[in-house]
Amino acid sequence: MMGKGTIIFSTVGRASYGFDIFAVTVHNLLNGAAANWTERRLTDGKSVNFNGQFTDDEDGTVVFISERNGASKIYLQLPKCETPKQLLGASGSLFHDRPTFRNGRVFFVSAHEPAEKLLNSWAAIYSTCMESQETTRLNPHGTVDYSPSISQSGKWIAVASYGSKEWEGDFQELSTDIVVFRSDDGSDRRVLAQGGGWPAWSGDSTIFYHMKADDGWWSIFRVEFLENEELLMEARRITPPGVHAFTPAASHDGKWIAVATRRPESKFRHIEIFDLDSESFIKVTEMLNPAIHHYNPFISPASGFLGYHRFRGRHSTGDSKIPYLEPMVSPIPNLKLHRLNGSFPTFSPDRTLIAFNTSLTPDSGISVVKSNATKKFSILKGRITFAPAWNPVEKGVIFVSAGPIFETVETTVQIARISFDPTHLDSKDEISTHVKILTKEGTGNNAFPSCSPDGKFLVFRSGRSGYKNLYIIDAIDGEDGSIRRLTEGPWIDTMPHWSPDGKYIAFSSNRESPKSTQGFSVYLTNPDGTDLHHVHVTAASAFNEMAKERINHVCFSPDSKFLLFTANLGAVNAEAISLPNQFQPYGDLYICGLDGSGLRRLTCNAYEDGTPAWNSGWWGPEPGSSLEDVVGEELKGEFEEPLWLGSTFKIF
Repeated sequence: MMGKGTIIFSTVGRASYGFDIFAVTVHNLLNGAAANWTERRLTDGKSVNFNGQFTDDEDGTVVFISERNGASKIYLQLPKCETPKQLLGASGSLFHDRPTFRNGRVFFVSAHEPAEKLLNSWAAIYSTCMESQETTRLNPHGTVDYSPSISQSGKWIAVASYGSKEWEGDFQELSTDIVVFRSDDGSDRRVLAQGGGWPAWSGDSTIFYHMKADDGWWSIFRVEFLENEELLMEARRITPPGVHAFTPAASHDGKWIAVATRRPESKFRHIEIFDLDSESFIKVTEMLNPAIHHYNPFISPASGFLGYHRFRGRHSTGDSKIPYLEPMVSPIPNLKLHRLNGSFPTFSPDRTLIAFNTSLTPDSGISVVKSNATKKFSILKGRITFAPAWNPVEKGVIFVSAGPIFETVETTVQIARISFDPTHLDSKDEISTHVKILTKEGTGNNAFPSCSPDGKFLVFRSGRSGYKNLYIIDAIDGEDGSIRRLTEGPWIDTMPHWSPDGKYIAFSSNRESPKSTQGFSVYLTNPDGTDLHHVHVTAASAFNEMAKERINHVCFSPDSKFLLFTANLGAVNAEAISLPNQFQPYGDLYICGLDGSGLRRLTCNAYEDGTPAWNSGWWGPEPGSSLEDVVGEELKGEFEEPLWLGSTFKIF
């Protein structure tokens, strides 16, 4: 058994998305004034609905991905039906993406079959026959394919393929090629263009795709597909520099394409039409919703409708609140998973309360929510704090990092002991506290406290020596009581966690490759500093691939027998350019034994999961349960474009 209980974790940005799929009539876009354009919502406002495609009919029927049941599944929405129908994808899969319905079959990406090696993606292309319900894998085992597009006849599939090479650690611009193969059995694979992603067919002979050009602008390229030719075709750049253009969709006659754009003068991603004859753009969504991001256009078979997904709006019908805790599908029967609307959760000793960061903005402070997600309170509002840690023997004591996150060793960040009265909380929204600073002035960046199970000591990360190493101090009197150094070296030791039985301290470190701030692995030590050793959860350590292995946010199971952490061991499941901002869209939750054995993946999506906490209780709603009476934050749709995309503008 790989453990039991309940795990809560955060996902960067995901709780705020509130996506629905919308469409506009193309005839109006090409021939009418913007005042005559109308936008129609195609999905029902439940959960997150995205990456749609129209079916063979020209009636607005759409197949799409929704996360309404605790994992990404495939749904079909008919125009006159209120509720979409879930379609059979890959049985047991937690991740589906880019579905297309063509000729009685659904084609899609799934990540349910483990890769042959760790640090490689599980993403592969499958099809399900709607009549027989039989699912077939279409790309070879050991090969990674993303972003499938089906030709007009349904005979061919084009993909962004990583091939069979090992993952290089890339995610901003994936090292993929445009590959074409037969849709019935995956045979006749051929590379059509070197480099590029997100292919889009026009008919059966032309493919458009995006790629970052040599001048730094994401642009659309065009390549011809000749069924009887085996040669690599020469691609031609279509969109000009000066505007980012990506995730193309093509009209059936090849006269125009729809793209998502990011212009230097705009903070928002928008959908535009690019006329191939005049080589000019027609702005679409900027004329309809100028201050909302729009994603991943798609076009109906006869090119009558243009679809995309966007935030549904703060006051639209459908889900209007973000629950504090959202139930997710777990691959382990005795283990529950809940996504937290926040980060760095920590449980009170009796498991009735959860403290966490609602956000990492300067004035957000720390939030406390009941574990049944019915009430939230604020403490330290107006102060910069992060990574709270509850004292396991005192319900009203929380330790925090007081200061800005993600800063240098010299930046002042203090460890603080926060005391408050945990009784009669139902009548309060904000809790008064007593704050005691435990670390001394001038000691630099002190953060990520974790308390010993007896409540007497804290382990934390400090930059006081010029490097970020681990120290242990008195949990009541701080440095005035006692302090000793636990680790030492010119590297980063961080995010420590004390085991519930008191025997070990786990932490993340880049000590195997200290010149890199990207590669981190898990280490264990006794609290007295003896038996410090690397936990080998992958074979990558033996092959000098530490720069690619990124394992953070490690913590123990309640019985101290397992390690839980977030890691990039499943590489990338989707093209990051198609998503809202993720710092590293390849962080999933994993558990393993203390010796690294029995590695098991818990989450699988295109986001960045992290900051987990694990307790022995079994509580909370089941995936797919009604959220009509949910208690939570107002859905505002506040999320960013990729930071690395916007930075491209600086070079011009």
